[in-house]
Formats: sequence, structure tokens, C-alpha cells
Amino acid sequence: MNTLSYKTVSANKETVKKEWVIVDAENEVLGRLASKIAIVLRGKHKPSFTPHVDCGDNVIVINAEKIKLTGLKWDQKEYLRHSGYPGGQSITTVREMLAKKPEAIVEKAVKGMLPKNRLGAQLLRNLKVYTGTEHPHEGQNPKVLNLNTIK
Repeated sequence: MNTLSYKTVSANKETVKKEWVIVDAENEVLGRLASKIAIVLRGKHKPSFTPHVDCGDNVIVINAEKIKLTGLKWDQKEYLRHSGYPGGQSITTVREMLAKKPEAIVEKAVKGMLPKNRLGAQLLRNLKVYTGTEHPHEGQNPKVLNLNTIK
């Protein structure tokens, strides 16, 4: 009788191969872009995915100011923050956020799709978002990532 032995391989810090990838956000819908970036940050696109390990890639997002939103979200979507004091709630629309800090729109969308724990905070450090096409990570030789290949 032929017995096959299968071993489940669990990745760890030493065995993970992290790469640098570039994603162009121009004319991409925000939510779909953010969910695919979260998959790459998490490492779910790799066969060696391990849920409790940072096995994802480092992602550079360029042209963050050229994202698209569907429907009436430019005026209706709001970001809430609170200072902790009575009456300290502040509301910012996406249009206002785009004028002040367009990188924050993509960062907040991706952050909402990552785990809400220490691993999620660690994964968010692997995300770099820039307006325009210039970025300071040429030394890492990033590969251009086609988002249509990610499910």
C-alpha cells in the first residue's frame, strides 16, 4: 500500500519571502482597491499563507489623489473623530480629506479591511501611500502589481 505523507507548512519570520510591489491607484474604485491591497498585505495571495504571521508583501500605492468613488460618496461619506472632550466630535467628508491629505483616504480604507489586533497594526506598517508617481523606494526594486490578477 502506498502511503503518502502530507505536512502542513507553517510560515514564520525566517521563512517568509517578502517582496515590494507598486499599485497605481489612478481610476481605481476605492473599496475594491483597498480590499485587494489588504489581501496582498496579509499574504493571502501566496500558497504559504499563515493567518498569525506577517507573510504579506510591502505595498507602495502611487497616484492616491486620483482614486474614484461610486455614487454620491464624495459628499456623503464622512470620517468621524472625537477629541475625548464634550462636544469634541469632528466630521470630515471625503472631498475635504482629498484636499487636505489624499493619502489618508486610501490608508483608512485599507486599515478597515485588516485585522483589528497587533498583527493588523504591523501589517499596516508595510503600506506606503503617495500622491503622484514619485516615491522614495526605488532601491527596493518594486514590481508593478496588476490588481486584476488578485481575487
